[in-house]
This record gives sequence, C-alpha cells and structure tokens, in this order.
Amino acid sequence: MRFLSFGSALAFCFCLLGNGCSKGITRATAATVFFVKGDVVCGSAEHNQFQPVTLKTKIRSGDTLRTSDGASINLALIPGGFVQVSGNSEIRIEDLRLTKDGNETAGGVLDRRASIRLNHGRIVNLFSDSNQSASEFKVATGQVTLRPDFDCLFSVWTDGARSRVTCGRGEVNAFADAQPSVKIAVGYFSQWPTASNEPIAAIADAGAQMDIKTALDVEPELLDQAAGWQNRRVF
Repeated sequence: MRFLSFGSALAFCFCLLGNGCSKGITRATAATVFFVKGDVVCGSAEHNQFQPVTLKTKIRSGDTLRTSDGASINLALIPGGFVQVSGNSEIRIEDLRLTKDGNETAGGVLDRRASIRLNHGRIVNLFSDSNQSASEFKVATGQVTLRPDFDCLFSVWTDGARSRVTCGRGEVNAFADAQPSVKIAVGYFSQWPTASNEPIAAIADAGAQMDIKTALDVEPELLDQAAGWQNRRVF
C-alpha cells in the first residue's frame, strides 16, 4: 500500500512538471500570412531590424509590420480574427496567445487573444468566430481602444494624431481616455479627438463611405482565405 501511494505521488509530480495533466496551458502564437502584395517588412522597430514578409513568415508578439505605398497584407491573428493592412501603414503586434485545456491537440481551447496597435495608416478588421466566449480581439491607436462584438467588420484609420473608426457590420465598442465608451453600429463612424461622443452616419462623410466600401470589398477575400486556413490549422 505504501509503495502504491508513493508511486501515485511520483506520477502526480511528473504530471505537473510535464504539463500533460495541467489545466489552462498558455502559449504564444504567431500571425499567419494569407496574402502579401508589394513591399511589406516585419521585425524590431526598437533595433530597426526588418525582413521582407513572405507567405512563410510568422509574425509574433512584439513585431512591427510596415507596408509601402501600394502594398497590402492579409493576416490571421487568431481563429476568427483577421486583418488586412493597407499600403503606407504600420501595425505592432501587442499580444497573440491561446490557452488550452492541457495538451489536447484538438479542441480544448479555453481562450484566444489578439491585440494589435495601428501606429499609422489603415486596416480592415474582421472578427467572426463561432466560439464567442473563447476569443478576445482588440485594436488600438494613439487615441482609442476598440473591442468589436462578435461577427463584426470595421475599418480603422489614423495618422498618429487623429483616428477614425467605421463599422461595416455588427458593432464596435470604443474606449478613449477621459470619455464615455462609444458603441459604433453598422453604417456609422466615430473619430478622435472629437467634441461629440455620438457616432455619425457614414453617409455624411466621404472618408467614412470609402471605409465601408473598402471593408465590404475586403471581407469576402478574408473569408475565402480563412476557410482554407482553418481547415489546415492544428488548434
């Protein structure tokens, strides 16, 4: 009996050390490149070390991605969280990770998180994941932080001093310093800094109208590329 108890305790210790029986194992992930056009580079902005991006490039937390004039890139940040970065834009990957229930190779995902910062330029974001409770998708600029609701398509533009967010489908929750949160519904936009906290109909602004048109054009492209990728992914 004493031998069995010791063996059980030893097995339990190995289980904890090996992570095989532990719960909630979190690991960093990498963005997957769906499509790249033109001159796109990625690397460390702090050390000014950048490499050209290809379809095989894995973009990780802490990386900065830059696109030249006329370039673009489509990325999968997490399952259900996709983005197109337009030309003359720069984003920083703040956080990419997933938490799984033990070492299961299929299913068992407890949490997926993606957080990016748009330093300048324009991005189209698509957040559409069937497992709503297990995913968090966040986009920030220097003026505002955005958390889309499930099944949301939205565009973000900034020149560093100003930001505009336009919703093409669903709703986007916007949080700016010292201001009440804003819920931007489909067909509306908000901009910062602003004297008004109320979203404005996109039909009233040429730039916002173009945001919606661009987002609607990009959406089927991202969905088509995502369908093939999700059939191949291992998590």
